[in-house]
Amino acid sequence: MQIIPAIDLIDQQSVRLSQGKFDKTTLIANDPVAQAKQIEAAGLQRLHLVDLDGAKTGRPVNRNLIETICRETSLKVEVGGGIRTLAQINSYLTSGVNRVILGSAALTDPDIVQQAIAQFGNDQIVVGIDGKDGRVAISGWLEESDVTMATLMSSMVAFGVVNFVVTDISKDGMLSGPNTKQLTELQTKFPDAEVIASGGVTTVADLKTLADNGIKAAIVGRAMTTGDLPLDTLAEVASDVS
Repeated sequence: MQIIPAIDLIDQQSVRLSQGKFDKTTLIANDPVAQAKQIEAAGLQRLHLVDLDGAKTGRPVNRNLIETICRETSLKVEVGGGIRTLAQINSYLTSGVNRVILGSAALTDPDIVQQAIAQFGNDQIVVGIDGKDGRVAISGWLEESDVTMATLMSSMVAFGVVNFVVTDISKDGMLSGPNTKQLTELQTKFPDAEVIASGGVTTVADLKTLADNGIKAAIVGRAMTTGDLPLDTLAEVASDVS
């Protein structure tokens, strides 16, 4: 299983939200670059970065910081938050970012996803589907839609998207375990896609359960910083969980 540590960015700092609420923010690190270097030193290879300011405003606010992380580590970095145009995607992909995650744009401007897949390939374009009670939320989780997560995923698969970060907002940052049922249902419904689990992953048992249900990658955020899943443990189980 691929284990992908997550760093969420607000005001150039590493933070964690609870259930996607901006008024429930916990400071994790004043220096996200140093945090990324710790992740690399532990032996992990990937990093999931979310520009929360970008998600809220619709533009890549923390781009310079993200580029610094790419420049000063060898981590394979995927970035989401506030990415709305092909020019923004190209700018990230030519400055060290390995994969760009399109979230709100997948719902509000699906043509951009189709164009991005055609221009950059489905190995560099990931769609993030965030939701609550099975329905999609956008704009940094501040707006809920009437579209189901499965419906959005279906339309994106038709465009050629193969990688999806799926987040249950009600689980995110709560250390209560992932929504394994929902993740498994989506992976089963779309067997040619890769569902990347996000939200609530707290224990090694969570990771094993996900793997047993066909999920091949998981993002770990708050549990990485609380000690529930420290970096050395993540590095150990990354190769053991299958």
